Amino acid sequence: MSERDVFEYAVLRVVPRVERGECFNAGVLVYCRAKSFVAARTHLDERKLEALDPQADVLGVQAALRAVEGLCGGGDGAGQAAGDDAGRRFRWLIAPRSTVVQPGAVHSGLTADPAAEVERLLDLLVR
Repeated sequence: MSERDVFEYAVLRVVPRVERGECFNAGVLVYCRAKSFVAARTHLDERKLEALDPQADVLGVQAALRAVEGLCGGGDGAGQAAGDDAGRRFRWLIAPRSTVVQPGAVHSGLTADPAAEVERLLDLLVR
């Protein structure tokens, strides 16, 4: 059996009209301290977005989701957070906020492959 490490994850929710509180899942964030790994994968269901808010800024929501992915990836795509370690970037992304793209609660599990976990959770919780 391969060694498994603890990982944490949060679902990214899209809340088109914050005052109404209606939301749907549009991505996942995964962090594994033992592997210094953090990643996000997103999938925006535009039909759901438009059903909750016909005037929603689809391009703006897509840009916000891409920004989360970029921040996780580090380097030039992470902006000012480029020098931060994976854990710091994850903690910043899971901080509660009142915006159109919001993190959900943090959960944990065990995995031998954090990158595969990102895809598994995206399929399970978003698509």
